[in-house]
Amino acid sequence: MKEIRPEVLSQKENYKLLIGSIIPRPIALVTTESDDNVLNIAPFSFFNVVSSDPPILSIAVQRVNGEMKDTARNIIQNKEAVVHIVDTDNVRDANQTAAMLSHEESELERTNFETVDSVEVSVKGLKQSKVRFEAVLYDDIVIEKDGQPISDLLLLEVKNYHFDERIYDDGYINKEELKAVSRLAGNDYAEIGHTFTIERP
Repeated sequence: MKEIRPEVLSQKENYKLLIGSIIPRPIALVTTESDDNVLNIAPFSFFNVVSSDPPILSIAVQRVNGEMKDTARNIIQNKEAVVHIVDTDNVRDANQTAAMLSHEESELERTNFETVDSVEVSVKGLKQSKVRFEAVLYDDIVIEKDGQPISDLLLLEVKNYHFDERIYDDGYINKEELKAVSRLAGNDYAEIGHTFTIERP
């Protein structure tokens, strides 16, 4: 096997190896709001579930030259977000939200997304998502390298679920109807393809 020590690689080289091998990765499309009431929308594939009781999600937001991205700054300041699952029906609009915009611009203008009011948080959700998690900040952890911040790990506690009736079935989620999309490397995405079952011991 090829053996490489991460400390001899650049950040970009480590990134390419990680995102190319840790696949597929679920995509969180996150809405937050700035202090100036600008709705921010951004996709993240450094995302997963951490706990079910309480229900907690994790999102890692990479910094740019040590500076927080809008999503992390908004969540840390205002303690709220709405997390959406990207699927085949909304992935093209979700991809548009990855554009680097100024703090004063909303990614909403680049998409066909429509907003909907939330119940437990003040941040709006996106109507075209089959899954929405209204969440509040549970904890934030700054990841550092050589004493410099490089990433914000955000733990978000789910306060309300929204599931499209087509995917919700008596406490279970229909994966065929959800049609979730995962992130690969580069510009590549993947749909759920062949699945198989192995009984647990």
